[in-house]
Amino acid sequence: MNWKKFWIAFLLVFVAYLATNMLIHTVILGDTYLKPEVQNSMRPEEEMGRYFWVRIVTMLVFSFFFTYIFAKGYERKGLMEGVRYGILIAVFFFFVGSFDQFVTYPIPYFLVWYWTIAGLVQAVLMGIIAALVYKPKSAA
Repeated sequence: MNWKKFWIAFLLVFVAYLATNMLIHTVILGDTYLKPEVQNSMRPEEEMGRYFWVRIVTMLVFSFFFTYIFAKGYERKGLMEGVRYGILIAVFFFFVGSFDQFVTYPIPYFLVWYWTIAGLVQAVLMGIIAALVYKPKSAA
């Protein structure tokens, strides 16, 4: 495995994951989280803030394994390899995780689909980033 490319891809995937999470959950879904039916199923904002460090750790772990699995299975098939990988991870992680939370917690059904679609966009973007980092240098 090319460790230099791995660490670069890992860092970029993590930054993309962090940035898109902030965009999705603060800007895009911020008003949605203020709805009573959503607030009643979540921790108070202040309490969530105290545990934000846990979210950073889980995002680092996710980014590491997202990149590691991509690198181990890398087939040199270009950008579409990253798109395909992102779709597979989105179904495996975001779809399954969001719907499992729906079963466990009283979150609104529409929110599950928002999370799933947002996760799909995130995973495809991160897959593209990994594919771009692993793209072989063109012969000059």
